[in-house]
Amino acid sequence: MSHSTYNKIWSNAHDELNSLLNQEHPASPLHPEKDRVVFFQRLATLYVRYVQIFRQLEEVYDQMVHPQKRRVIRDVLDGVMGRVLELKNEMVEKEFSEYHYMDDVIQDLKLTPADIEIPIPRYFLSERSRVLQERGKILSQILKVMGVVERPKPLGVHPLSFEEAVKLIQVSERARQGRLRAKFMKEIQQDGERQRRAKDRDLGPDAINRAALSIQKVWKGYQQRKKTKRDREEEMVFLGMVLASDQSQLCSSLLAAQANKAYRWQKQAEYEEDFQRTTITIAEKLREVEGPDMRETMKEQIRQWFIECLDATGNFPDYPEEEDGGSALIFADKTPHQLMEELAAKEEEDSNKKLKAKEEKKDKGKKDKKKGAEEEEEPGLKMLPSTFLPDLEIKQKTFTSVWQSRTESKNFSQRHEAELIKEEKRKELEAEIRRQVDELMRQELANWKLAMDKDKGGKIKGKANAKKKKGSKSGKKKKKDKDLTADRNIESLYQELVEQGLLKQAESITLEDYLGDHSYLGTTLRQTDIEPMPSLSDVRQVIALYAVIPLGSQAVHEKAPLVKAILLAGPTGVGKKMLVHAICQETGANLFDLSPLNLAGKYPGKSGLQMMLHMVFKVARLMQPSVVWVGDAEKMFYKKVPKEEKELDPKRLKKDLPKILKSIKGEDRVLIVGTTQTPFNADLKALCKVYSKIILIPRPDYASRYVMWKQLIKKNGGEVTSVLDLSSLAKISDGYTQGQMVQVVQTILTEHRIQQLSKRPLSAAEFVTPLAKIDPIFQEEEEALKIWYAKTPQGKKRAKAASGKEGEEEVPEKGDKAANKKGKK
Repeated sequence: MSHSTYNKIWSNAHDELNSLLNQEHPASPLHPEKDRVVFFQRLATLYVRYVQIFRQLEEVYDQMVHPQKRRVIRDVLDGVMGRVLELKNEMVEKEFSEYHYMDDVIQDLKLTPADIEIPIPRYFLSERSRVLQERGKILSQILKVMGVVERPKPLGVHPLSFEEAVKLIQVSERARQGRLRAKFMKEIQQDGERQRRAKDRDLGPDAINRAALSIQKVWKGYQQRKKTKRDREEEMVFLGMVLASDQSQLCSSLLAAQANKAYRWQKQAEYEEDFQRTTITIAEKLREVEGPDMRETMKEQIRQWFIECLDATGNFPDYPEEEDGGSALIFADKTPHQLMEELAAKEEEDSNKKLKAKEEKKDKGKKDKKKGAEEEEEPGLKMLPSTFLPDLEIKQKTFTSVWQSRTESKNFSQRHEAELIKEEKRKELEAEIRRQVDELMRQELANWKLAMDKDKGGKIKGKANAKKKKGSKSGKKKKKDKDLTADRNIESLYQELVEQGLLKQAESITLEDYLGDHSYLGTTLRQTDIEPMPSLSDVRQVIALYAVIPLGSQAVHEKAPLVKAILLAGPTGVGKKMLVHAICQETGANLFDLSPLNLAGKYPGKSGLQMMLHMVFKVARLMQPSVVWVGDAEKMFYKKVPKEEKELDPKRLKKDLPKILKSIKGEDRVLIVGTTQTPFNADLKALCKVYSKIILIPRPDYASRYVMWKQLIKKNGGEVTSVLDLSSLAKISDGYTQGQMVQVVQTILTEHRIQQLSKRPLSAAEFVTPLAKIDPIFQEEEEALKIWYAKTPQGKKRAKAASGKEGEEEVPEKGDKAANKKGKK
């Protein structure tokens, strides 16, 4: 697409954003909504519309080549992503579920499920490509030194005993002999049948006519079936239900579009380098040309202010502190009297703040009670305050004032604009020079006061006051955690963790590889008070929102609702470990493995455990983003450790991990991801304290299985033809997981079978035998997971909401208890 097309998409996104901002901040405040369904409908509509803006801005940012526009788009994109996360968090709190079904909203806005898919911004990796490449080289070098070479995964074959090996050989030999005997007997029968037919054969004219007629029937039937099949295929192509054979490959227009994208990425890098060089040049030129004049002008203005204050009040003024704005206050259009009054008022405010803080502590309990009374007076649901909306409003105004009506007829190639760079750098230079001038003028003012006080015989007040102010600012310093590895650099810690197997290389898997279709019955089932199992598409969306987007963007992670730990619960083979690797791959995150089995025998003792955790989380913070994976997470919270696992000491991290979890702040892009197959073996209360978000991953439903069979067969070299009944295959594979389906496809599509595809296409019957040899995930196992999830805090809230006991009743009670506790304190 062209520059103008992306400019139009950008403009349309801002128009929609402006509409949403006006809706979220109406002229008259909205009354609390009493109907939970109506309120959720409002939230869902906002969420879907923000996702649309997110998708548009992500596409524009990925393809826009103008470096200054890209910076503006990036700020808005981060703000929109943050707002999407806030709305998702609010929807979870109001509906008490991690999964939401918004088919009615999608239908009203005339969208498809694909239109609300959360995109993964490409800049998560592209803007850190050099760092990631260097880190990958370091990791591969360490693994090479250790002798770890990438080799094909073992097929999981266990060694046989002597008796088992003999029995296996006997079975194989007897089967071989049986096949040979059967083949020999079949040949004898066929010879006998041929001899009998030769004796009974009638070679008269009637027999010849009957033979010719039979041949004609077979041939004409074959020709008619072939013609009917061709006509049907042409009809399906005409209706747009099937792609034509010549369109199975990428058409020229798609190839041209891909080439254009690659060209624009190349231009982005080129224009960015040019922009950086020009910025440095302009900044140096401004400093040389305008810097001295700015400095002298500021000094003259400040001196003039000194004289005006002296004439008006008879004394020199106190110089404004840097925290209050410094000399920027002087440059405002104000008289000396007004400025002195403002400074005096600020000093009074500072002194009053301390008194107010003490009073607030005393009256905290009373205020909480008053707040509770006010909430009772206005029952209903309100939108939670947002940390991203103020920034979005500022960026929207920037777009309107700078870019919306800007003429770019002379900037066809979309390079940077020097005038905008000058404006920005002039402000930075002015602020820098102002700080330098402030230091000089403070000293000059002190000298003037000293000379004046000498004449009067008084004492210097300015310095004493300044000292007092500086002394008053020094508060109590928080105790910092002791750095156990202060004498070591980050490279040595990184190497040790790799050598110990605690830091691993993530597999090359993206979130798109986690195949699955939208849940088409979710809304219908919820309307009939049946809680649906989420689809794999829903799981993919939740992982993108809770893990990928916060880890990928520092600006989003610092302000968005903080998710420190996620638990992925589901049966074997549903792709829990795959999702962990996908999170790391999409964000360029380090992968730390703190699974109980991986920690066995490493860093023994209490001091060893503390050192290991210190090293892991120090490297995780310094080389963020990072994912800390805890496989078999239930073992850490065993109610009773099995005898065979006592030597592994699976509960080593039970006490220390929650403490470290508390130390993770908004600026730390570190996420703990636990995976479990049997969460019901763990102490539920302790497990839920660590993992704030529990994501239940089910078996794939019919729609997901249909998509998966099709994609897996193509990925492994197969061809999907009309002979292969995917619908029947998806139906009979109910209960089988993604891992089992992959195993079956790999079993069928051997090299020999792929070579035969042109003569003998795949059929659904071929997949039945391998499927029958594998035990599926039975309904009872899935029901056990659902019952366990219903006992979690979120599951209990959802059950109450579904039974008609709204969660609103529970919230005020908790609030009252908290208020009473605070009041007692």
